[in-house]
Amino acid sequence: MKISPNNKIPALVDTDGPDGQTQTVFESGAILIYLAEKTGQFLPANGAGRVATLEWLMFQMGGFGPAPGQVHHFVALKDEGDKRYGLQRFMAETLRLYGVMDRRLSEQAFFAGDLSIADFAILGWVWRHPRHQVDLAQFPHVQRWYQALMARPAVQKGFGVALRRD
Repeated sequence: MKISPNNKIPALVDTDGPDGQTQTVFESGAILIYLAEKTGQFLPANGAGRVATLEWLMFQMGGFGPAPGQVHHFVALKDEGDKRYGLQRFMAETLRLYGVMDRRLSEQAFFAGDLSIADFAILGWVWRHPRHQVDLAQFPHVQRWYQALMARPAVQKGFGVALRRD
């Protein structure tokens, strides 16, 4: 609770924060913005690239996170009647969002033009596409983007890190 008032992960403790002080940050979008601004990477300082990155980051925060998250919940229910309504509703929305992403990625390699924190936020959900019951072959541009990001050594290293539970 000291690190995350919401008592959920992700949360970050940066012992080398602003002015050399320890900085805690909770919520994935806030963490991505914090790290991007701290390192000067993956978030343009200004202009159209910054706006596009923040738009696609918020797309993930407000849509392509919550909708598949609801699919995760309803998939796990045992009662078929309880499951049916939720899955129909959130699967339709999840597929619609994959379609939005596929159209965007048909125009460019990454969501905001250049590789950015928006891509990293969205990847955090797309890698769960089997659990969403989504075949990426239906969304060839998302599939190309996903394969390109998952091939990056730093992404592989990140996915290799075990979650800390303290």
